[in-house]
Amino acid sequence: MKTKQFIVGLTLSAMLGGGVAVGSYKLLEDNSPQANQVQEQYPTVRYTSDMRSSSAVVPEGLNFIKAAQVSTPAVVHVMTEYTVRSAQRSTTPMDPFLREFFGDGFGERVPRGPQMGSGSGVIIASNGYIVTNNHVIDRADKIEVVLDDKRKYEATLVGTDPTTDLALLKINADKLPVIRYGNSDDLQVGEWVLAVGNPMNLTSTVTAGIVSAKGRNINILRTNQDRDLSIESFIQTDAAVNPGNSGGALVNLNGDLIGINTAIASQTGSFAGYSFAVPSAIVSKVVDDLLKYGEVQRALLGATIQEIDAAFAKEKGLKTLDGVYLNTVEEGGAKEAGLRAGDVITAINDVKVGRTSQLLEQVARYRPGDKVKVEYLRDGKSRSANVTLKNAENSTTISKRSTADAVSFDGATFEPLSKADMNRLGIDGGAKIANVEKSKFRDTGMKDGFIITKIDKYPVNVPADVEKHLKNFDGGVVYIEGVYPDGLRAYYPIGKR
Repeated sequence: MKTKQFIVGLTLSAMLGGGVAVGSYKLLEDNSPQANQVQEQYPTVRYTSDMRSSSAVVPEGLNFIKAAQVSTPAVVHVMTEYTVRSAQRSTTPMDPFLREFFGDGFGERVPRGPQMGSGSGVIIASNGYIVTNNHVIDRADKIEVVLDDKRKYEATLVGTDPTTDLALLKINADKLPVIRYGNSDDLQVGEWVLAVGNPMNLTSTVTAGIVSAKGRNINILRTNQDRDLSIESFIQTDAAVNPGNSGGALVNLNGDLIGINTAIASQTGSFAGYSFAVPSAIVSKVVDDLLKYGEVQRALLGATIQEIDAAFAKEKGLKTLDGVYLNTVEEGGAKEAGLRAGDVITAINDVKVGRTSQLLEQVARYRPGDKVKVEYLRDGKSRSANVTLKNAENSTTISKRSTADAVSFDGATFEPLSKADMNRLGIDGGAKIANVEKSKFRDTGMKDGFIITKIDKYPVNVPADVEKHLKNFDGGVVYIEGVYPDGLRAYYPIGKR
């Protein structure tokens, strides 16, 4: 499978005519007397009911009392703290050989003040599971949740999915108020909705608007992967959403959750017309994956896709503007099912897909190994095929987060990292060293708590990788790269032992 899975030909400036500001914020507190506000970029569960279809009826007099009363108690304030990320300044020229391994930037620390953040979250299970945006808690050292009744809890991070900008938290509490899942598929353009959250530290704020569009791609999500797996099929509304609303609830007039507020269209950083929410159909699938497998199971067709507009249709001789064009069909389910480059997909499991964002949303609801009916046009004739979806490795295997074991090597102990540590430091894995003074690593200058992420040019994802890369080392010098819990990067040479 090629590194680029999907092509989405949509740019932020062309679509919005301005910036997209994510609706949460952080406060940077340095040694100055005044803090500066900056924009932030980004188990068993007991549900009260299954996903419900929308049967919203506009109340007499067009008030939103019922929806507000139902949803407000289950929307929480998410507060985050961030360890000082020590900036680094090189004090001496780096040897070219070391630069090849580690790049520029290793040197002394430049202290910075503590950083705080704020956002919203939604209780989706009565025993303490809370969904929010990934960018609200990204790299946080500490996460606290304040309930609508002012009770405060420290939260643990269950898992994240940057490709949909969602995260799942857990607090040690029970019998909590919850918001029931609504069915975002039934949501209609023009329908009234409420946005509930904590903008600008103003708790329990409710605003109203209508659904302006569905399946909107605003090209805001980014991942660290070398593929574009981001799923953007936002519900667009004109409900007022401001910094701090991120992770809050978008509900229908029954008070059912139909989206998680994520972003705003703005040139100023404050609400200026439109806000965007992740549909509840995607939210429920991501939450289920994080609970069952520890990570999101992303299914792929195995093709690169292209939006169809009038110019493109004329260029390719297409007789329709409705559907998604297959640029290439790679090794994977689509090819095995007989789809070819030039086909135009019109529906997935009987759900029409007229834009790339709609196709991506539909496929994102399934897992590797699931079969979907794909309806498509070839040479103007309608066809269908049953496609077995694969993962990025062209496999139907469901992956689970592995539980790595600690290992002992050369007198030191190497421990695995928690998901929260990896998220906070922005790394995909590593091994944390302990008992340095009693080991052969004591002469390197390495301290307890140092997290090894690379040995020579080999990545270290789990503790066993340290032993694998060092046990057959037979002399010379090898370099160990990593990071301390406060964010300071460092490297250490190890000579012949």
